Amino acid sequence: MGTNEQISQLESDLKEVKSLLEIAERKRIQDVLTAEQKKLEREITAKQQQLNKKEGSDSDKAVPSAAKGYTVKINNYGWDQSDKFIKIYITLKGVHKISTENIEASFTERSFVLLVKDLEGMNYQMTVNNLLQPIDIQESCRKVKTDMVLVMCKKKSSKKWECLTQVEKQTKDKEKPSFDENADPSEGLMSMLKKIYSEGDDEMKRTINKAWAESQEKKARGEDMEL
Repeated sequence: MGTNEQISQLESDLKEVKSLLEIAERKRIQDVLTAEQKKLEREITAKQQQLNKKEGSDSDKAVPSAAKGYTVKINNYGWDQSDKFIKIYITLKGVHKISTENIEASFTERSFVLLVKDLEGMNYQMTVNNLLQPIDIQESCRKVKTDMVLVMCKKKSSKKWECLTQVEKQTKDKEKPSFDENADPSEGLMSMLKKIYSEGDDEMKRTINKAWAESQEKKARGEDMEL
């Protein structure tokens, strides 16, 4: 007997108990019928909850859950260049096994975006903005190798790139020590020591302080001797 049929039977029993309760005159009979009424109501409620739970479960099975589309940003890559192309190498295990339609690359004159969809249930995306030099959009492409995607950015000129992006170039320029032919060499040394001191740990700072103190003592002794 199905759950729906069981509920129907219980409801019929409850209806009859209520009818008997209306015509019962003896208190003892009324108490028995009232207890039976509450019992039947509890059973009907439990069966209905059971039925609702089952219908909900069947509904979940009928509608497949949406595939999880987690997207991972690609930060690790290698790059190289020839006279014609900037080549970016992205290692992704098993990427050669998925449909090439799932591997998309779009280009602008100064950027590119690589999107690899549904690689073992994950999406992978790499975005590079502010390329060092403009590229030829039409001649740029992506190639799929074993466990690797190769992004080919066509140079507009054969000029060698110092780095991949303008941001990297600016960072490198900031890190280069400034050189002035007319500057006092000792000033350059002092600037370098200050930089090392500010970036160093406690041990490095103690070492520099000790060396500075000793140099000042030697300088003072030398001045005394001249007097």
